[in-house]
Order: sequence, then C-alpha cells, then structure tokens
Amino acid sequence: MSIKIKTPEQIEKMRTAGKMAAEVLQMIAPYVKKGVTTDELNQICHDYIVNVQKAYPAPLNYHGFPKSICTSVNHVVCHGIPNDKMLKDGDIINIDVTVRYDEDSNDALHLNGYHGDTSAMFLVGPSSLKTRLAERLIKNTQECLYLAIEMVKPGVRLGDIGHAISKHAHGEGFSVVREYCGHGIGQEFHEEPQVLHYGKPGTGEVLQAGMCLTIEPMINAGKRETKVLKDDWTVVTRDRSLSAQWEHTLLVTDDGCEILTLREDETIARIR
Repeated sequence: MSIKIKTPEQIEKMRTAGKMAAEVLQMIAPYVKKGVTTDELNQICHDYIVNVQKAYPAPLNYHGFPKSICTSVNHVVCHGIPNDKMLKDGDIINIDVTVRYDEDSNDALHLNGYHGDTSAMFLVGPSSLKTRLAERLIKNTQECLYLAIEMVKPGVRLGDIGHAISKHAHGEGFSVVREYCGHGIGQEFHEEPQVLHYGKPGTGEVLQAGMCLTIEPMINAGKRETKVLKDDWTVVTRDRSLSAQWEHTLLVTDDGCEILTLREDETIARIR
C-alpha cells in the first residue's frame, strides 16, 4: 500500500472528521468519574456520534471489534473493550475515538467517509500521593506527543520523530511500547506509513506535504513488553505497570503541520 497524498477537497473532509473526533472527547470528559462503567461511556459516545453528528464510530465492527470506542484502564495499553466494570478513584483511562464521516454520503455507515482519530487520558477522582506516578506518566506521554508534533514538516524523517519520543520517555525512566504505532489515515482507517514511536535518526519515511497521519505514543511506567488477552483485542503491560497514550491526527502542510483533532482545552497551536 503506497502513501496517499490528500487533495484539497480530501483535506477539507479530513478537517471535518478530525473536528468531530475532538468534539466527542470534549463531550465525554464530564462523564469520566468514579462509578461510571466504560460500557456506559461507550454508549454515550456511540449515541453522540450516530445521533448528533450523524457520523459512524469507526471501531465498531472493525475486524470484529465489538464496541464504538476503546477504553484502556490503568495497565491496559490500548484496544481496551468497554465493559461493565466501574471506574474508581485513582484509575487512569485512555479513551480512543475514531469518527468516520463524509457529508456527501447517503450511507448511514459512511463507508466511503474520512477518518478522524484521537485519544486522551483522564485521571479519575482527586489527585493524591497514590496518583503521583500516574500524573507524571500522563504528563510525559503528552509531552512526547507534543514534541513530535513540533517536528512534523516536509523533509523530516519518521525515524527522527520516533527517536525524539523515546529519548523523552526514557529520560524520565519510562519505556516505549514497540508493538503498536501511529499510521497514515484518510478514507482508510489505517494507511501507510507506519509511525513508530522509537527509531534511529536519519532513517524512515520522509514526510511530504498533503500526508495525513496519526502520532499516538504509548508509554509505560514499567517495562515496555506487552501481551494480548484472550479476547484477542485488549493489550496490557506484561508487568502490569501503568500505561498512558495520547493521540492526534495531523496534516503535513507546506511548512509544518495542522492538528486536525485539536481540542478546545489544549494550549498547543493548531497550526505549527
């Protein structure tokens, strides 16, 4: 599969899908609290995407995934399946949202739509001494994403970005998950190139204007090794250490990048 450079018309559709994905995370934030189940969070997001946005939650039925969002709690790295377990004070949770939409489509599933993919971390309950490590991990992981975004522009190699991410994470004693990565995105949920969160400077794909891709570092408080549970989806840390992830969908512009999934609560500029 080759890298797809987006046309101006396709870029506008990506902007719409990205804005929708960001709006879902903004909408769900007040509901992330002690006593709520991840299945309830899933239903709220599903109803909002389908009934309010008139779009489609791309994870639903994607290679058999049974829910509309991914909810990864504590030592779950990614692809957590929403269930009936209640959140409790001190939990950390990543909510990963992908909206598929095309205003020109007459199909409720938006099968030919464009994808906006983003995730954010939430800490449940008040901060405490117990959650200090979690807060530091969440902060470092978001810093990894932001420093990577600052580097995105035509001519930069993905190996340089991956190296910068891993250097920042390792600098605080954290580890970088290697089995899962960011990716190109457009009409396909996952396109080329693969965007690794580790790498060797001067190697990897060269970024070009018109590319759309996600950067989504997964950083562990303990060792980097992971395993997949028997449901064939849920990825956890082997040592059961905490894991955090932040994700944005980006457009490579002529001289930098545009964050297509920027939320209103973020202070980083949309255009870099």
